[in-house]
Amino acid sequence: MMLVVLGNTEISTISGISVAGATPELTKLTPPADAEYLFYEKPKIIDVIPVTPEGHPTPAIITKAAKELADFPIVIVRGGTYLAPLVPHVHISDAVGRDFRKQKALPEAREIIEKAKLFGDQLNKLGLKEIVIGESTPGGTTTAQAVLWALGYRARTSSASPNNPQNLKEKVIMEGFKRAGVEKGDLKDDPLRALEEFGDPMMATVIGISQGFKGKVVLAGGTQMLAVVALLKAMGEDLSRFMIATTKWVVNDESSTFKETAKDISIIYYYAELDFSKSRFKGLQDYERGYVKEGVGAGGAVWLAVKKGFTVEDVAKKVDELYERLMKIGGKA
Repeated sequence: MMLVVLGNTEISTISGISVAGATPELTKLTPPADAEYLFYEKPKIIDVIPVTPEGHPTPAIITKAAKELADFPIVIVRGGTYLAPLVPHVHISDAVGRDFRKQKALPEAREIIEKAKLFGDQLNKLGLKEIVIGESTPGGTTTAQAVLWALGYRARTSSASPNNPQNLKEKVIMEGFKRAGVEKGDLKDDPLRALEEFGDPMMATVIGISQGFKGKVVLAGGTQMLAVVALLKAMGEDLSRFMIATTKWVVNDESSTFKETAKDISIIYYYAELDFSKSRFKGLQDYERGYVKEGVGAGGAVWLAVKKGFTVEDVAKKVDELYERLMKIGGKA
């Protein structure tokens, strides 16, 4: 089974931080729109597929392609969003992460974890040996980097843009640290406070589900999931039943420290070697130039498709087909 956890943070509305939407304001709609696109030809909450400001399609197109090929079940989980998705979903919270420069990001962290833990425990009763958890959280690489820094990791998170706004991220994070009265590494023994001060509802939800479920957990995402496993480790979780599934675009991103930080945390990872260089569409070809990279559980969805006997080439071909369908129905991708 695959879960896709939806989260919002006010951090995504800071100009220049996130390109997971055509404008900073539209990033508020990206998580529910991503979830809806997995089940319909295009989202219902807005009339277009979520795109970057340059028009590159959401990585949900990869997850949808893998799902259509391998036919695995997907459950949407609302971890904390401005709006609920217009598809059946599990509701954990509607608490949105706050701008941590001004106040605590997530004072509800403990409550969200406990609710999500109840859901994770129910999954045990389905006889599942493994779950895959993806996410859609605009601005989440900045909250992830803030949490990793608070825990003492010298990490740089990735970005959906080829021009990773590291200087802006660092400025925002240091303003948050000043507000909270902490320095790098100060919260290495207080992971819950790190989450409350700088995290987002997606992180809290994934932590709770992971703690409640007792089987193997594949965290489908890039550098954001590094923050989740770092928090789990600091909370005393045994990481031997965890792994990260991501894409080659995250692992090969020289502006981030994915490989180094994964090693520091001691978490194993899989990465999907998708190749869109021969795609018929520039919006997909640009993934090879550093756009988008990961999200909505793309790497984990490919992992599931490969386990079902499909190849990454099969997934890439299906992505092309989905993109063509979008163009025909006016998806404006």
